[in-house]
Amino acid sequence: MAINGDFVSKTTLFLVGLIAFISFPAEAAVRKYQFDIQVKNVSRLCHAKPIVTVNGRFPGPTIYAREGDRVIVNVTNHAKYNMSIHWHGLKQYRNGWADGPAYITQCPIKTGNSYGYDFNVTGQRGTLWWHAHILWLRATVYGAIVIMPKQGMPYPFPKPNMEQLVVLGEWWHKDVEEIVKQGNNMGLPPNMSDAHTINGKPGPLFPCSEKHTFAMEVESGKTYLLRIINAALNDELFFAIASHNMTVVEVDAVYTKPFVTQAILIAPGQTTNVLIQANQSPGRYFMAARPFMDAPIPVDNKTATGIFQYNGIPNTVLPTLPQLPASNDTDFALSYNKKLKSLNSANFPANVPLKVDRKLFYTVGFGKDSCPTCVNGTRILASLNNISFVMPKIGLLQAHYFNISGVFRTDFPDKPPKPFNYTGAPLTANLGTAHGTRLSKIAFNSTVELVLQDTNLLTVESHPFHLHGYNFFVVGTSIGNFDPVKDPAKYNLVDPVERNTVGVPTGGWTAIRFRADNPGVWFMHCHLELHTGWGLKMAFEVEDGKGADQSILPPPKDLPPC
Repeated sequence: MAINGDFVSKTTLFLVGLIAFISFPAEAAVRKYQFDIQVKNVSRLCHAKPIVTVNGRFPGPTIYAREGDRVIVNVTNHAKYNMSIHWHGLKQYRNGWADGPAYITQCPIKTGNSYGYDFNVTGQRGTLWWHAHILWLRATVYGAIVIMPKQGMPYPFPKPNMEQLVVLGEWWHKDVEEIVKQGNNMGLPPNMSDAHTINGKPGPLFPCSEKHTFAMEVESGKTYLLRIINAALNDELFFAIASHNMTVVEVDAVYTKPFVTQAILIAPGQTTNVLIQANQSPGRYFMAARPFMDAPIPVDNKTATGIFQYNGIPNTVLPTLPQLPASNDTDFALSYNKKLKSLNSANFPANVPLKVDRKLFYTVGFGKDSCPTCVNGTRILASLNNISFVMPKIGLLQAHYFNISGVFRTDFPDKPPKPFNYTGAPLTANLGTAHGTRLSKIAFNSTVELVLQDTNLLTVESHPFHLHGYNFFVVGTSIGNFDPVKDPAKYNLVDPVERNTVGVPTGGWTAIRFRADNPGVWFMHCHLELHTGWGLKMAFEVEDGKGADQSILPPPKDLPPC
């Protein structure tokens, strides 16, 4: 199992880029990037196909910045598809114009056109990522965002000797957009992916993949910071490195109380930073990623692998595989997520809202629509509070800012229309699911508690939800039906984990809290692309405040036309 030597140059490239970045002056800077959306032929699993890329790279280029910097990314679209880019986890204060989801905060960038995403990195440091936010194009259009702390501000954990990006993804043999179109026409889920990848490479357990294997060379006794990103479209993933423990120190660009684990669980959209020491017998060890699914739903259960290789060890030495949790290990998933807690230090406090102005309770469900041309005469849909979201034809933020009527309504319900035993026996009936572009209006600076409740409408399943424009605190989660009398007494209001994407457990609920201090229109959706396409999404319309710096900034002049 010989691995080619390009891993040394790739790792060196990352480190050289990081060193060059760190040498920049201390004052806030303007970082400029050019993203050319272009098609490139890429070979994986014995087969070449054209894919949409940024600058011909897969994964795409890394954005480097320091807390306090201004970042300008000019995106020019040379591909046949419309395009938009989302800077996942960046709060974009008052600046939804730079957030990126197509038809939510902007109309997409058409072929031959450009748009400049211009935003400040304020009060954030750590690992985030960017990706296409239209169709399923983020299957190949994605990359990392590395935000260094302010000059002179150390990490709140032992300084690593080196850092490494580990971006997890999925790969399809065929054109992803054609697969999705075929599935939609049939009223069925599209074909699952053919492989998982680590930094765009599936690893040697797949055919024709000896040269498509990511490898990381390490030195005995040194400590490494891995910046791990789950860029997969539809799979929560376990990740581990054989014989090596990891110390979790950050999730979603927020420092955590450190804890040691043999494996991590990371949902689509989430990031996790871990420290790992090269303290084992020098050799070659597999790093591996495989899906977690504890519902009776088929997934691509194949394992992506990379190599954690001590320097001086020949490639002829066979690596050992890590012991990943079983694919349906619910106990590990629940236990792991309970260990995630905010650092809550003097420099990085957990400002959890203790008083709640607005309580929301959203049910997550599936249903079926009539579809005479589909295979079974029906098409699957998904909903929040029995509303399957309909995408508008122009950006919701534009409609909000310019008071364009008829684009959306602001009557999204605070609770489901009819209570029922949410996680009881499977329900096959469609509980009157409506279709609409309905938003929830939130007063500026109000505190919000949102409980997301999974249901057994067709089936239970875990759902990673992402809220644009905000971080939130995960104050509670459990299996079963949420009890509004008993469960809040068990909330963690001291040091709950703070993040931008959170999993709702299969047949369970998750409660989050946040302060609505960022005016604009902000998307919230399941980060499983399959479910988002079925309508599992909504948006908040956060009103302007009364202060001079509490209203939406004017739109840029090059905002893409609709």
